[in-house]
Amino acid sequence: MTALEPVPRRLLRDEAYDALLEAIVSGELPPGQKLNDAELAERLGLSRAPVRQALARLAAERLVVSKPQSYTRVAPVVAEEIRDALAVVQAMHALAVREAVPRMTEEHLDRMRAANAAFVRALDAEDALAAIAADDELHAVPIEVCGNAALAETVRRYTPLLRRPERRRFSSAAARASAERHDALIDACAAGATEAAVELSGEIWGGLDAMDAPS
Repeated sequence: MTALEPVPRRLLRDEAYDALLEAIVSGELPPGQKLNDAELAERLGLSRAPVRQALARLAAERLVVSKPQSYTRVAPVVAEEIRDALAVVQAMHALAVREAVPRMTEEHLDRMRAANAAFVRALDAEDALAAIAADDELHAVPIEVCGNAALAETVRRYTPLLRRPERRRFSSAAARASAERHDALIDACAAGATEAAVELSGEIWGGLDAMDAPS
């Protein structure tokens, strides 16, 4: 970046979105919790406009439900919605891995290894939110390498709906299996074993459905 390039700055609506998403995922704002934009704005130290924008985005992602002039609430966790979103996300990650493996460099593999190490540290610290962040970093590498913008946008669109089941999984002993599968995925990518890597990607995301989509 040169001295005269614009300095990156996050929009307030994005800050509000991240804060509200974390509160929903952590359970601070549980399913059914009524949401008042004025109260949330005061708690976040923001004006109501970015909070409303964040709530609209969360509603589009089915994490918030609202009825105009009536109510806005944290959405319930609906098994069918989780399964539908997971099927899409699982397929997109598998496609990303298939396209990325032949293009991966040692730098990409090192980033995945570092992310999995951070994932294990988060599990050791019983910090599910940090584990989710590290998991995101690991899986972001194949998405970046494959270079498919439509794929990346689809993952961004449907992943938020999986955050609450992810937190449940990463708060359990079963999360250790994810770390082991991550290692196996990285090894397959390093070996250029595309089909094995694709299969492992499917197992990683399939494990979430087996354990955490509530009925």
